[in-house]
Amino acid sequence: MYPNLYYAFKDLFGVSIPAFKLLQTFGFFVAVAFLAGAYVLTIELRRREKLGLLQGVKETIEKKQSAFTTDLAISTVIAFFVGYKLIGQLLFMRTDASGEEMRGYLLSLQGSVAGGLVLAAAVAIYKFVKRPKDAAGREAKVVKSEAIVMPHQRVPDIIVMAAVAGLVGAKIFHNLENWGDFIADPWGSLFSASGLTFYGGLILAAVVIIWYGRSKKISTRHLIDSAAPALMLAYAIGRMGCQFSGDGDWGILNSAYAPDANGVVQKISPEQFQAKLHEHATFYNRQFGSLDAVHHSAFEKPGSLGFLPDWFFAYGYPHNVINEVAPITNCTQAEYCSVLPIAVYPTPLYEIIACLFFFGILWAIRSRVTIPGVIFGIYLIFNGLERFFIEKIRVNTKYDIWLHPTQAEIISTLMVLTGIALIWYCRKLHLKTASR
Repeated sequence: MYPNLYYAFKDLFGVSIPAFKLLQTFGFFVAVAFLAGAYVLTIELRRREKLGLLQGVKETIEKKQSAFTTDLAISTVIAFFVGYKLIGQLLFMRTDASGEEMRGYLLSLQGSVAGGLVLAAAVAIYKFVKRPKDAAGREAKVVKSEAIVMPHQRVPDIIVMAAVAGLVGAKIFHNLENWGDFIADPWGSLFSASGLTFYGGLILAAVVIIWYGRSKKISTRHLIDSAAPALMLAYAIGRMGCQFSGDGDWGILNSAYAPDANGVVQKISPEQFQAKLHEHATFYNRQFGSLDAVHHSAFEKPGSLGFLPDWFFAYGYPHNVINEVAPITNCTQAEYCSVLPIAVYPTPLYEIIACLFFFGILWAIRSRVTIPGVIFGIYLIFNGLERFFIEKIRVNTKYDIWLHPTQAEIISTLMVLTGIALIWYCRKLHLKTASR
């Protein structure tokens, strides 16, 4: 596992870059997911524009001198902070500092004033030279221009709004799902870096993006169809962050395996499983409430799948980012020297494979399915089915209602039903329109 990029670069390339301890692996993959989603969305919007399915809107763009002044001030302040901390990090921080020390430095007043001033001055000069000018080359007070803004040119705005709405929605749904933890510590639950529920982010982001698209006269059905492959790819990449960082978003225990002192999974007997369970009773009681409530299922690798590694079926997540729970022998890292006592199903890995497969299908059929809205309906069905079945081997809070479903099972079921209903509605609307 690579809790942050420092350990990834050190292990893969033999390069130690202390500043990379500030870059968490999960956050890195989330950023990559948004960039990949933006790229795919842009390609699909351009394709639909060329087919005449989407049109641009004429807008008057006005740039005022006051706006330039504000932009200059904000850019200079940001540049000063970056220079202050970046140069200061090179001057003051030890190369063996832990990630916690690095984050503490980032939030402290320590830094390099000279470094901040140099970078701020460079940015200010660049901004001033590139300031808006009129046709005669004089500094412009107001610059007006008219342009046709195409849907694909709005992708940066869409991605930013999706990121903000997605984060807020993910937090809201996570705290609803874990209401007891929220009541116990509302402030910590709201502002912690962990605790995000994907479906909450998806729902709120979808509402915001559809509203934005309608305000810019972008066809809703073509917009959501264009977003479907991007959403599936982004989700797969986001799950890579879960897998490579070991953020706790894994499956139930596979009681047929347990990691050894070095983090390598080995087969164990039922008696050894019980011994491990009781040896770490404090941890499992805290996680499940009691040892009797521990979710587990013994599944040994089939002989027909001998070419696959054992960790495909059971993994201990050594060096996981949340430091759970057994120490790894001879660990040379300054931090993150823990491994799970009993192996779990690596559900993020299964979701990565499934979602990349579904992305390939959506990408392949996007030009063949000509009824607007149907592609997004297929996406909802794929995503709902994938998440519903993966929930069977994931650790999640179950509601004390009929069949004891998890929040994700309820939402994924609704997604499948919504996808079916959307396809039916779009096909019916298409036939009705074609018959006129």
